[in-house]
Amino acid sequence: MKIFGRDLIKKIQNADLAGENAHSIYSPPYRPIYSYEDILAKNPKFAAVNILLYLKNNEWYFPLMVRTTNERDRHSGQISLPGGKKEDSDENFEQTAQRETSEEMGIDIHYNRIIREMSPIYIPPSNFYVKAFVSYTKKNPEFTLQKSEAVELIEFPVSTLLSLSDQPEMLVLPTSNGVKVPVINFNNYIIWGATSMILSELSHLLKKL
Repeated sequence: MKIFGRDLIKKIQNADLAGENAHSIYSPPYRPIYSYEDILAKNPKFAAVNILLYLKNNEWYFPLMVRTTNERDRHSGQISLPGGKKEDSDENFEQTAQRETSEEMGIDIHYNRIIREMSPIYIPPSNFYVKAFVSYTKKNPEFTLQKSEAVELIEFPVSTLLSLSDQPEMLVLPTSNGVKVPVINFNNYIIWGATSMILSELSHLLKKL
């Protein structure tokens, strides 16, 4: 398996994005495809998520979190990237991604450097239009989870994305409306929906480096 060095950051900055071609591989089969005009017509809420890279024992990782059970959260209990709704006080989506990562993961915002933006994604069930970013922080960060948002930290090795299949495992999940959906099964943590679609695009990017 390919081992990424400290030059990974620069390589990611200059790589091409696969966009919907990568998203569609891990898209639930019932998810419609909308044009940007269709999405705006739905008056969506705006949000940002963050793939926060860091070095640990000379290997690149990024954190995922198991979301806290919350009746008001349509993605309650699922595995997600740090991120959330854009606030009026946020100057841009990059700041949203950094602020939410700081709040949910306990990472000092000054140590969180944005590398690049990924392709945006629309989430129909919650009517969120999400911008995804890749960033990095100092090695061996100390995470402090915001308990109201997350109950468990998952440290996901970047190298694992190299083996992500273009023919994913299909499972019926409690929240998938009785339909089999494509999933990433990482050590029995089941990642699906928007998070798996975003990681699919990063996987395609990394495989081309």
